[in-house]
Amino acid sequence: MERGYVLHSRHFRDSSVIVNLLVDGMGRVDAVARLGSAKNSIRSIIQPFQPLIFQLQGKSELKNLKQVEAASPAVPLSGDCLYSGLYLNELLIRCLTVQHSAEGLFFEYHRTLMTMAAEFEQSQLRYFEHALLKELGTMPSLDVDPSDAPITASGFYRLDHDHGFTPVITTEFNRHKFFTGEMLVALNQRTLSVEQFLEAKKLMRLLLAPVLGDKPLHSRSLFVKKLKP
Repeated sequence: MERGYVLHSRHFRDSSVIVNLLVDGMGRVDAVARLGSAKNSIRSIIQPFQPLIFQLQGKSELKNLKQVEAASPAVPLSGDCLYSGLYLNELLIRCLTVQHSAEGLFFEYHRTLMTMAAEFEQSQLRYFEHALLKELGTMPSLDVDPSDAPITASGFYRLDHDHGFTPVITTEFNRHKFFTGEMLVALNQRTLSVEQFLEAKKLMRLLLAPVLGDKPLHSRSLFVKKLKP
């Protein structure tokens, strides 16, 4: 039996759905699931944030989902946590293909959901984005700069997508154009402060842009609608 989470599902035919899954030790898997009759339907558990155990059958990229059961109660998300969880799901679907195993992301995803459910902070999203980019192999080193010198909390750095974080000489007048070493070190050590949230968000947007492309994320629009009076 495998364990995983549903990232998204859509109607397929008759009483079946195509399910995008994040599976422990496998990464993203797409599968067809039969929902069953009203009495024995699994519709109520083929939902986001519901831990599942199941079997995967088939040799093609689109598997068959069998013997589906709830592994534990669904992770309780509401408000900002719910919007953030939907963002994580959309991010994974957009960034991962079935060819990219991403074995290490299941635990990071599960940990992020659990910590968000306990007490939400924006930093949890930044740490997950960091883990995703590392899994994709597109995250520049937060340990050393291109010359192999350590990234220091007292320094300032320019992001070079090809070479990493390059140290720069800055002044009070142009500091907003660069990233502080203090934030980069905190991101690497998972110790971001509230004052660093906006800078870290700006960095992650820049790093995710080449992966996501021009199509906007639907989940981000939920936050915009939420802020409207």
